[in-house]
Amino acid sequence: MSHPHHAPARWEKLGHTTQAKTVVFDLQRVRYRHPVRGTERDFVVVRAPDWVNVLALTPDGHLVLVRQFRFGVDAFSLEIPGGVMEAGEDPVEAGLRELREETGFTGARAWLLGSVHPNPAIQSNRCHIVLVEDAVRTEDLEWDTDEEIEVTTLPADEVLALARSGAITHGLVLNALFLFEPGWRERMGRGV
Repeated sequence: MSHPHHAPARWEKLGHTTQAKTVVFDLQRVRYRHPVRGTERDFVVVRAPDWVNVLALTPDGHLVLVRQFRFGVDAFSLEIPGGVMEAGEDPVEAGLRELREETGFTGARAWLLGSVHPNPAIQSNRCHIVLVEDAVRTEDLEWDTDEEIEVTTLPADEVLALARSGAITHGLVLNALFLFEPGWRERMGRGV
């Protein structure tokens, strides 16, 4: 059975209550009302701080990668550096800080490539993607208590191939590479 085409309604937010507070996020029950039907429903929303992910490009065209154990999937994950932003922190400054702390790399130029919603169905935060150019290892590592990270660099084309082959599975890393690739292709003279 087909439905006539019409735009979805914007539900009215009535209020929320915090169900749980954790170190990483707050879990909220949010009450909404449908503007036409008048029905009210509770939805679960994860309120987390914004995140930043960093594409750090070395002078020889490599990307800085980190490999670490991830508890959510109970396995190792190949990713780009990133982490939680402080409240009010500028995404580019946060990206440079996370890059330095996790990998010891710093860069000459950095800018915001874009921002994405990790999972708008249940999460309220955004992940900002920062590109850092001329990244070189200059600093000592400053890992958080439970961080154990293998830092490596690979040619950007190889990283893009790993993403296509399924060797990189972190959705936000794939978002970052999607935003990075057109500029990289243009830079390499291969068109967009």
